[in-house]
Amino acid sequence: MTGCTSTKSDSDGDKGASGIKLVSSGKIKTCTHLPYPPFQSKKDGKIVGFDVDLVDLVAKDLGVEQEIVNTPFEGIETGQDFNIRKCDLAAAGMTITDERDKVMDFSDPYFNATQALITKKGQPYKTFEDLKGKKLGYQKATTGGIYAKKESKGLDMELVEYEDVGLLLTAVKAGKVDAGINDNGVLFEYIKDNPDTEVTAEFDTGEKYGIGLRTGNDSLRTKVNKVLKKARTDGSYDKIYKKWFGTTPQS
Repeated sequence: MTGCTSTKSDSDGDKGASGIKLVSSGKIKTCTHLPYPPFQSKKDGKIVGFDVDLVDLVAKDLGVEQEIVNTPFEGIETGQDFNIRKCDLAAAGMTITDERDKVMDFSDPYFNATQALITKKGQPYKTFEDLKGKKLGYQKATTGGIYAKKESKGLDMELVEYEDVGLLLTAVKAGKVDAGINDNGVLFEYIKDNPDTEVTAEFDTGEKYGIGLRTGNDSLRTKVNKVLKKARTDGSYDKIYKKWFGTTPQS
């Protein structure tokens, strides 16, 4: 899908009954980067996932439809996609970080995540020390890549960058890299259908996902936060969580 690249000023765009300005009339545009199951992926020609269902709650509250814009993650996390009005918000399994907070605003946290290590089944790699002299794959512009670069210093390890998590996981499965690092939710989803791979370790990085918005878009951010809070109290968040993860949230 392609996104709107209009450079409208804040006085332009659609302003529905809610008084919230959207980049296109009658819809809320969500930037994401595919594939990233179970948060967002394409199934039977349709983009589905945990993040998609959460933003659908926002769209319903606003009385509009959600339109997914598949775009490189780098454009999302640098804030560029907001600057060119490609989307209203970004839901892409994106960790809230100080650096990203400089170029966009975030909703309240909606998901707890951490980094994890994936290997082919039976491989003895459970720590960064175990990967001395080996190849570790990571996804471009992610916190997993940042963590890998920090933890691999002095270990004579080769880091291999991939454009998206699909390419990373294919490389692990094919043995092109000895292990891969990414968010635990995505990796646990992958091994369900790929029993020849396994998650060998999790690293407590204390990460939390947030929905990204253009800096200063306080009206939409307030609406998103209200919808997320309501979803937590009325049970719809737990229902969506169980749909995609098979269990209810631990906290």
